[in-house]
Amino acid sequence: MSVRPPRKELSPKQRQELLALLESRFEQNPRRHPGLAWADVRARLEKHPAKLTALAEMERTGGEPDVVGHDRRTGAFDFCDCASESPAGRRSACYDGEARRGRKQNAPKTSALELAEAIGIELLDEDAYRALQALGEFDTKTSSWLKTPPAIRERGGALFGDRRYGRVFAYHNGADSYYAARGFRGSLRV
Repeated sequence: MSVRPPRKELSPKQRQELLALLESRFEQNPRRHPGLAWADVRARLEKHPAKLTALAEMERTGGEPDVVGHDRRTGAFDFCDCASESPAGRRSACYDGEARRGRKQNAPKTSALELAEAIGIELLDEDAYRALQALGEFDTKTSSWLKTPPAIRERGGALFGDRRYGRVFAYHNGADSYYAARGFRGSLRV
């Protein structure tokens, strides 16, 4: 059985606390979002309050979400987990539900894809992961599952990424594997 976080609406106090935390992180990390203003991000978040629940879950599970992109055409902002290591509350999970259910012994409680869906976020693919790594050094001691192309997943594998020796690596593992130091990073478009 997969673990599903609560999807309840935030109270006004919780919303204000989360917005203050996101604003502080936004202001402390201008390199992640050059030329963007917090007032514009906040206005967008206030128009899409349901997205705050997903951001709160990203925060609760250790993701430390921050703005890493902006679509000028639609006005949407892209949030991503920017914790230095793979979010602690999302580790020890295999890649997806199929892999989790297929384990004969020691199946984990959830999988990266199941938990991402429950939170309301998407796993980073390899390109998004490399783009994040261009903004800082992430996963120097951990690794993160990456959204895996169907051709690889159909053969039983899944991708993960990390940073070692000053380089970013994307590699493969069996989708049913899980490790205490491997979680996943998510993204959310608001």
